[in-house]
Amino acid sequence: MGARLHARLTEEIRTGPSGPKVGAFFDLDQTLLAGFSAAAFFRERLVSGRMAPREIAETLLGTLSFVLGRTGFSGMMSATTAAYRGLAESVLEEVGEEVFEKHLATQIYPESRALVQAHQEKGHTVAIVSSATRYQADPLARDMGIRHVLCTQLEVENGVFTGQVVRPTCWGEGKAAAGRALAEQNDLDLEKSYFYTDSHEDLPLLELVGLPRPLNPNRQLAQIAKERQWPVRRFTSRGAPSAGDLIRTGLTYASLVPSVWAGVAAGLVNQSMREAINVTGSVWSDLATSLAGIDLRVDGEEHLWSHRPAVFIFNHQSALDAVLMVKLLRRDLTGVGKQEIKKNPIFGPLFRAAGVVFVDRANTAKAIEALKPAVDALRQGRSLVIAPEGTRSPTPRLGRFKKGAFRMAMQAGVPIVPVVFRNVLDALPKDALVVRPATIEAVVLPPIDTTDWTLERLDEEIEAVRVKYLEILDPVQ
Repeated sequence: MGARLHARLTEEIRTGPSGPKVGAFFDLDQTLLAGFSAAAFFRERLVSGRMAPREIAETLLGTLSFVLGRTGFSGMMSATTAAYRGLAESVLEEVGEEVFEKHLATQIYPESRALVQAHQEKGHTVAIVSSATRYQADPLARDMGIRHVLCTQLEVENGVFTGQVVRPTCWGEGKAAAGRALAEQNDLDLEKSYFYTDSHEDLPLLELVGLPRPLNPNRQLAQIAKERQWPVRRFTSRGAPSAGDLIRTGLTYASLVPSVWAGVAAGLVNQSMREAINVTGSVWSDLATSLAGIDLRVDGEEHLWSHRPAVFIFNHQSALDAVLMVKLLRRDLTGVGKQEIKKNPIFGPLFRAAGVVFVDRANTAKAIEALKPAVDALRQGRSLVIAPEGTRSPTPRLGRFKKGAFRMAMQAGVPIVPVVFRNVLDALPKDALVVRPATIEAVVLPPIDTTDWTLERLDEEIEAVRVKYLEILDPVQ
């Protein structure tokens, strides 16, 4: 996925040697993530009320002492983790999962994800090497399929923190030692291995590998890279948006106004509400994606038109998905949305006019009852757009498919047409407001006939469809 859409970025990897003897080491903060995981971790514990006053004071004082150069990294970690004494390790594991879902998942650089995947596709040994603790790094590593996590360890006895830090910590020379140990354990050829980082403090490991690759380097590392002629890359797809991003986003949202007027005019001339909705949707989706800088590339476009009406399903990651589906389908469609959208002063009325069915996801019985108008719309010739996952994911990982979309296709006697989006998160992550320019791929699979499906075999049919998505989204697995 990422390697194809970031072909220039990953060319060096794709044309280089294969196999597990090549190591690919990645720092965490400012390298895989556009931010600092420790700050998000601290903020989550503070806001949730899980930090005692003593822990807050010790964390702030320890950090300040490190910043001022009065203590080293290990001293700072000892000061900030002393308050964990007696705390169950499971508490920080739980917080780590929450922090990843709420904050860190949407801060992963798409370009870094593409680099990781390119290394994985070549069979390289990929590892995170970070001064962070595993409670910050493990959830991200699982999401990205990274097996090895080399990080600073906190001492645990019988599932409870002792308040001590295991030395050496994974910082400076400690990172080099961790990388060297992994190389010995896995017979890595360090001369052919990569290390991606933003910090000059990681110089020992940068000098250990044959392919040092500074990413978003700080001032000191940028100067070192210039002197040693190391290739430097800077990513801007995450973090603070540029003025251009803000202007593009404003124009994207504003484009809804002329689109509605165009639809109203078409509807009045043709005396047709459906024509008004068709024109509004097609004009807005074209304007919005163009102004946002979205390059939508479609594979299998013929399947969008070969069987209508149909139930078009898609993997749901972003608020941008709805605009993309309208751009693809153009006309004579409706959808299913969560009940909360109905209250939106702008999109609520528009979606109601388009015949969108609103469901209460918290009440399964009511949700099934509410879907009947969608089945009627299919029988009347309109196609249905629905995300079988039911909710957006903060990462590209595919969620579990619910049965609603497939049941409706069976009831109406229409086919299922899967649409697989790749890289939508590059443009607009979950809960983000600013749209960034991106290249997005849509793979439209052939229509799937549902006329012979039975309720007894529905779970198997759904899983077979989901496997098709996985084969496209995660070819490494």
